[in-house]
Amino acid sequence: MQRQYSGTAGRVENCQVAVFLSCASRRGHAFIDRELYLPRSWISDRARCAAAGIPAGTAFATKPALARAMIGRALDAGTPAAWVTGDEVYGADPGLRADLERRRIGYVLAVAATGRVTTGAGTCQARQIAARLPRRAWQRYSAGESTKGHRYYDWAWLAIDPGRPGHHWLLIRRSRRTGELASCRCYSPRQVPLGVLVKIAGIRWTTEENFQAGKGLTGLDEHQVRRWDSWYRWTTLAMLALAFLSIAAATEHAHPPPAGQIPLTRNEIAALFSTLIIKPVTGTPHRLRWSAWRRRHQHRAKTCHYHRQARQS
Repeated sequence: MQRQYSGTAGRVENCQVAVFLSCASRRGHAFIDRELYLPRSWISDRARCAAAGIPAGTAFATKPALARAMIGRALDAGTPAAWVTGDEVYGADPGLRADLERRRIGYVLAVAATGRVTTGAGTCQARQIAARLPRRAWQRYSAGESTKGHRYYDWAWLAIDPGRPGHHWLLIRRSRRTGELASCRCYSPRQVPLGVLVKIAGIRWTTEENFQAGKGLTGLDEHQVRRWDSWYRWTTLAMLALAFLSIAAATEHAHPPPAGQIPLTRNEIAALFSTLIIKPVTGTPHRLRWSAWRRRHQHRAKTCHYHRQARQS
């Protein structure tokens, strides 16, 4: 439905650009909503819109505007959420931040290094603030666990937007290996410690994991649709399949796994579902033995990664 430059392909490709909303908790994460992004060039061409089946009256909306609509729908439907996190596209939108503050929902939203923030000493770019911070301002925290160990970074924070209701901070992350910096605007209706903001910032990785799982396990990117209804139908089915895998994994994680194995993951559940139910090529005991072997191997690999990281600390 759109033509856009693809960095992966290295050329202009037909593609669809969309905004997805994920829900994440300690037990798991999955997509819960999506909206197709249409650039102004599409919206202004009514003949093209009609040919693609786009409903009459559909107006142009920026990606942050689509995100605001989806977040509003989720909160109005009673979806429990205390925080919202997202990348620079959404962190730069004052309307999204205002919506969340009005609802008293905390956020940790990435901002560009050149983004300007206001502190008690004045207004300047986020990267300028990071460059002036003393060594004692940085603290080491893990942004979350991975199969290869904790994601450790150096973090610093400072209060911004003085005089506004609630608590506002600029959160700065520094890579311990390369020194690369990243910044986030943060808000909470109540005072919270630095570790909480770091944890929320780390939850952003779950969205990337959802994209990876959606494409690799449920065919999120394998459609060849050209019409509005077809895109929403395919995407909805892929999201439902991913939700099934996420719920199955969360149910599995509620109980301790067998000794020496990791819990069943979405990938492993998809593999078992495919081989045992859809197309059982060999016997069930054979497939279950292979699953147990993979989980033991992954458990050993994860344990070794964490031991090595502990020795290097």
